[in-house]
Amino acid sequence: MTRTRMATRWAALASACLLLALLSPSNAGAEEPADTPHAQDHVGHGHGHHGPGPTAHAPLGVMGDHTHGAGGVMLSYRFGFMNMDGNRDGTSDRSTADVLRDFPVAPTRMETEMHMFGAMWAPVDQVTLSAMVPYLRKEMDHRTRMGTSFTTKTDGLGDIRVGALVPLVERESGRLHANLILSLPTGSTTEKGRTPMGKVRLPYPMQLGSGTWDLLPGVTWQGAAPWFDYGSQLNATLRTGRNNQGYRLGHAYQATGWIAREILPWLSASLRLDWQQWFDIEGQDDALNPRVVPTADPDLRAGRRLDLLIGVNLLGQSGFVRGHRLAVEFGMPLYQSLDGPQLETDWRVVTGWQYAF
Repeated sequence: MTRTRMATRWAALASACLLLALLSPSNAGAEEPADTPHAQDHVGHGHGHHGPGPTAHAPLGVMGDHTHGAGGVMLSYRFGFMNMDGNRDGTSDRSTADVLRDFPVAPTRMETEMHMFGAMWAPVDQVTLSAMVPYLRKEMDHRTRMGTSFTTKTDGLGDIRVGALVPLVERESGRLHANLILSLPTGSTTEKGRTPMGKVRLPYPMQLGSGTWDLLPGVTWQGAAPWFDYGSQLNATLRTGRNNQGYRLGHAYQATGWIAREILPWLSASLRLDWQQWFDIEGQDDALNPRVVPTADPDLRAGRRLDLLIGVNLLGQSGFVRGHRLAVEFGMPLYQSLDGPQLETDWRVVTGWQYAF
């Protein structure tokens, strides 16, 4: 059994257990009368204000999931980690030896860390402003045809995102809002690293930003059923122009949906499916040679992936922890097809803190 199939089976087993917990009756809210304050807040948490329950927020990996009432403020910090190990072409694994038959250098593993600092503020009920500042650390291992192994590393500020969330539909059963986000070209696209060939420009996945002004439009829906909350989000990443190195990253699209169940008044669990599709790079960085390593080939960057993620939200109820949230979400691919050879994603996790006042 391959590593990917084994991981997928474990993810499916864990998710099946969580799904049973999400859909089973519990003492936390399942039997509350509809006219109790808690039940009303649970159903109506999507009215542009923070609800009191742990399901008032989407799973932590969903960005821009809620708006605030006038004067509302939220500060947040997220730590994300993604592990990529081994190469894939289409839906098939490719060994390092196989990649080295076509390229002198093969990537073998990559780790990405992201520290995301966020702030939201609603000057009025109709608009919630947001800003997200990422700090990235990337590390990629390689092997050459001569049997040499080496690692390249980059770290620094990524592309800052600013924008607004605007309510479109508000009902007792849920809400719909627009995500209008602009990504600023603050991340470097000229990072260098030491290799057996000396200090050279690193390939596209090791750069810290896109180098272009990118539009990130989206819509988010959140609703409530008797036993669980649910939601969905559609996003696009639309690149504009080309950067100073003569290329632009490919457009990308994302669709995600989740259900979340309150287990206790301060604890909820979630199950989420996340579909992503991204396209090849247009243009080329002339400092990169696409014949040396596949990560330097702009025509080998497209792909699509479906992830299954499980998450937990914890909500402070009183005292000095009131308004504080801790959350974590872990996911693995159920399916991925890459225009490769490309490094495949094995798993990802995000954990973080949020404070609303």
